[in-house]
Amino acid sequence: MSQRFEQTFTAKPEHIDELGHVNNTVWVRWIQDMATAHWNDTARPEDAEQFFWVVTRHEIDYRGNVAQGESVTGQTWIEGDPRGATSIRRVDFRNDAGKVIVSAATTWAMLDRASQRLVRVRPEVLAPFRES
Repeated sequence: MSQRFEQTFTAKPEHIDELGHVNNTVWVRWIQDMATAHWNDTARPEDAEQFFWVVTRHEIDYRGNVAQGESVTGQTWIEGDPRGATSIRRVDFRNDAGKVIVSAATTWAMLDRASQRLVRVRPEVLAPFRES
């Protein structure tokens, strides 16, 4: 089982689209912000120094939305085992009532900082993200 990481976001005026709720591009940014924060919070220092991640795919289900001033709590975790250089990250955003309103599965690829080439995700890199 993977360790979960939480972060709260509040919809600001610049996040709101012409429909009066958070724009889809903002949800993508929040997904990426959470993944980066989780990596920075949990990764071993030597891994954070040697590797970085890039998104190769976003798959997002929108089941609701929030308006300006409303908050959501995002929860992210790594799903399953890596496949070569890639790993799947799940993200759920819940409204104040606890209902999941946005759910995403994102595929991330790990690159070596020095060469900027894909590298296989080794078990020890993800070990800090697993519940003990």
